[in-house]
Amino acid sequence: MSQRVQIFDTTLRDGEQVPGSQLTTEEKIIVATQLEKLGVDVIEAGFPVSSPGDFRSVVEISKAVREPIICALSRAVTGDIDAAADALQYAKRGRIHTGIGSSDIHIQHKFNTTREKIIERAIAATKYAKGKVEDVEFYCEDAGRADLIFLAQLVEAVIGAGATVVNIPDTTGYCLPEEYGNKIKYIFENVKNIHKAIISIHCHNDLGLATANSIAGISQGARQVEVTINGIGERAGNTSLEEVVMALNVHKELGLETGVNTQFIYPTSQLVSKMMRMPVQANKAIVGRNAFAHSSGIHQDGHLKNTLNYEIMNPQDVGVDKSDIVLTARSGRHALKHRLELLGFSFDKPALDELYTRFLEVADLKKEVNDADLVDLARTAIPV
Repeated sequence: MSQRVQIFDTTLRDGEQVPGSQLTTEEKIIVATQLEKLGVDVIEAGFPVSSPGDFRSVVEISKAVREPIICALSRAVTGDIDAAADALQYAKRGRIHTGIGSSDIHIQHKFNTTREKIIERAIAATKYAKGKVEDVEFYCEDAGRADLIFLAQLVEAVIGAGATVVNIPDTTGYCLPEEYGNKIKYIFENVKNIHKAIISIHCHNDLGLATANSIAGISQGARQVEVTINGIGERAGNTSLEEVVMALNVHKELGLETGVNTQFIYPTSQLVSKMMRMPVQANKAIVGRNAFAHSSGIHQDGHLKNTLNYEIMNPQDVGVDKSDIVLTARSGRHALKHRLELLGFSFDKPALDELYTRFLEVADLKKEVNDADLVDLARTAIPV
């Protein structure tokens, strides 16, 4: 039987930290409503203490969205937690996400304190948040570089204090997949009360490994993954929702599933890209313009014979209308013949060979040959 992986979407919090991509409250509500339609389990709606606008956004999203858990971020500070609780007052199901640094780098250079004091503050913050809401998530910031023994102690302490979810973030995108997976495995093997909380993962993409690290963490028992649409976020971004969801969808042998309606992935990607003014790179997995496009003659030939030759997903499954055969100088006769037939033209082999020679001349000049170009070529080849 499949096991459920919770999808925690932080597009409106961590994703919105990207310079130049800030949204108004009204825009955030539109995105949140789309995330609800997509089927995410948790929406991290903002960091209420950071600004009046963020506070208002969490309030209004809590009113507008009813199915997902609405989560508000805070530091391990009573004022932050108070603001988060106040902003969540209208949420059908609210969660406070509080936490503190766990690596020696953060403990020494960010907080100028000791491991012992960090645990004290973590316990106090968790208990204080627990007095505000039942559902408390604790983040061990920079866990990717934290000492394993101390990290396990911290996790055990906050679960004991009432945390329902514990987040093990690779905040700086430092870890390699095996390393991160082993970190999650160690926590499961060395935290006595681990069964009382869900372990969550939040990976950044500084080395391009966010999705790989997230899959490694899920494989070792984490059952919540923190993601953003299109992988947007601080610096090089976060784990991409679409990549994790479709990796689990394609690799059914893992026995894991999400509640995401994958057919809304591409429309959601387009909405976020437009509203946050962040174009999606053409070769972006799942949602990029070229994700289901074929331009190499060898690939086009194989794809036209059977899509399974070069596609491991059906484009319709993620909300893309169809695969695309892009005609360039690298395209072969099979692709040219296929496109001409779609346009209503049919040629025998000698005529097609001649047309293909002229097609390559056009392709070398234009780089990409469109349907209007093909119609012009085809009409000149038809005997009068």
